[in-house]
Amino acid sequence: MKLLEGIKPRNIGPGGMSGRVTALDVVHTNPQLIYAGTASGGLWKSESGGISWKPVFDSVNVLSIGAVAICQKNTDIVWAGTGEGNPRNSVTGGYGVYKSLDGGKSWKLMGLEKTRNIHRIIIDKFNSDIVYVGAIGSSWGKHPERGIFKTTDGGKTWKHILKVNDATGLADMVADPKNPNKIIAAMWEHQRKPWTFTSGGPGSGLYLTYDGGENWKKITDKEGLPEGELGRIGLAIAQSDPNRVYALIESKKNALYRSDDGGEHWMMVNDKDHIGNRPFYYSDIFVDPANENRIYSVFTYINVSEDGGKSFERWADSYIQNGVHPDHHAFYVHPSDPNFIIEGNDGGLNITRDRGKHWRFAENIPVAQYYHINVDNDFPYNVYGGMQDNGSWVGPAYVFKSGGIRNSYWQEVFFGDGFDCFADPDDNRYGYAMAQEGYVARFDRKTGNEKMIRPTHPDPDVKLRFNWNAAMAQDPFSHSTIYFGSQFVHKSTDKGDSWEIISPDLTTNDREKQKQY
Repeated sequence: MKLLEGIKPRNIGPGGMSGRVTALDVVHTNPQLIYAGTASGGLWKSESGGISWKPVFDSVNVLSIGAVAICQKNTDIVWAGTGEGNPRNSVTGGYGVYKSLDGGKSWKLMGLEKTRNIHRIIIDKFNSDIVYVGAIGSSWGKHPERGIFKTTDGGKTWKHILKVNDATGLADMVADPKNPNKIIAAMWEHQRKPWTFTSGGPGSGLYLTYDGGENWKKITDKEGLPEGELGRIGLAIAQSDPNRVYALIESKKNALYRSDDGGEHWMMVNDKDHIGNRPFYYSDIFVDPANENRIYSVFTYINVSEDGGKSFERWADSYIQNGVHPDHHAFYVHPSDPNFIIEGNDGGLNITRDRGKHWRFAENIPVAQYYHINVDNDFPYNVYGGMQDNGSWVGPAYVFKSGGIRNSYWQEVFFGDGFDCFADPDDNRYGYAMAQEGYVARFDRKTGNEKMIRPTHPDPDVKLRFNWNAAMAQDPFSHSTIYFGSQFVHKSTDKGDSWEIISPDLTTNDREKQKQY
């Protein structure tokens, strides 16, 4: 390994997409300064309003960012919470909370290493030594270091001010913009297993404090919340009227709730499907700082309400020309200019300065998440790989041309969550690529054609069960022979045109473990 220490990595692409953006914050008085946290690519900073970006977290041995917060009184102070806060099956963990005193040039670990995943950070607007850190915790098992932690000395010491149980973490929290001692917190009991995800339980609920976390009041169905066990809750408080609070609540019937007295009492305002979906992956709502009746619901798409949540319409579409990538996680509205909005999704970061009429995509945040990488035998050789929610791509490792590798040299060969992707050794014009849940294709790089070759069972009553990231292999001696995995091993001797099953069911066939989510 010592021989490789002097070799620096170089970015070869592709640049047509970015990757999952999980957290955003902006200097209010100078919106040219933007910080963007990513699922597994660290923290990035722009000093040009999003035109150019640089990584500022590479010196830290943690890749995943769940929260970022700028001290607006002294913008050199920046806090970063590690471990992303949306527990999908490929969630990335972290190692505590970090603080910078020089605008991201250097970082110091301030503790909370065992929290695993941090989802929210709030800095007291009047006293920057007071900071609240909300830890959602690990979704893979119980542990005590979750809930809300508070420091009053800039991170030297911490107090665990809200804990429910070892299975319940912080889903969301908001502070009253006029009274930083008033905090509304949403706690979420959940657990992920390889085969399923459980959301909700007795630990979930809404909590309210007026004294900075010394005392908490639990809000229940007596105050208007839904009866029974709750799941994940997203919160938003209006800057224009702090008495107006919204809660997007997962329950037996998911619904949007509204409070007009600062969170003390609630009423259901909308339980239609267009308020959100997949709450384990996104359950965030945001209020326009100048209009308490304008709400943004951030999920697969972004929908907007102009009437306090009674109705919603599509605001940021994905599958149109000049649309934005779906699956949204981070959202920022400038407090004094509501037309200036930044949003982060599975494909990267987008900026609008006219409230969504036009978007500019930040192409230069290279944080795509590769599941698999392969190479062929060309000279120069090509690199093949599949990325989370950004398809499968092929491009050159290097070129003998002035200007180096251009983005146009890269080619997308398959859609969806890209997994294994590799060339046919007999002719690398052709190859194979996979997407989620067993979708597989043979592609032709010259024509751009894709032929679906997903195996089927000869008995139509037998349902094949594929992993999210299924297994595929090619015979190294007979390249027309490929193998694919469901609960059976499938074999093809004609490059996927036909298949035979060569194994019995190799799984335990436990139906309780077939609820992948």
